[in-house]
Amino acid sequence: MNLIFDSLFERHFNMPTDKKVAAKSAPKAKASTTKAAPVPKDETSPVASVATSGFMKPLTPSPELAAIVGEAALPRTEVVKKLWIYIRANNLQDATKKSLINSDDKFKAVFGKDQVGMFEMQKFLSQHLK
Repeated sequence: MNLIFDSLFERHFNMPTDKKVAAKSAPKAKASTTKAAPVPKDETSPVASVATSGFMKPLTPSPELAAIVGEAALPRTEVVKKLWIYIRANNLQDATKKSLINSDDKFKAVFGKDQVGMFEMQKFLSQHLK
């Protein structure tokens, strides 16, 4: 029984129970505190191309969508963020089923329906972003 308790104690607290096993180990070497030199960002660098990936590529909204999110070219992720800000500001989320969005006049111009599911919003957004 004592053997079982010792084994559980060692696993749970990550401490050896025998004094024989608890011999001190050699101190670990400290990690180097010098920082690596920053990589220059140029047009051919893969680091620079991350910002222009598919999700981060600025897209121009249609006039109907621009009435909600603004006329500036934005990445798709920012368009979705601005849509959710508009939805919450105008209390358009359905009270009983939170995954549905009730359309007002501006939303109906973009989505063409009285109620849109939050997962089908992406389908309609792709038609309004170029």
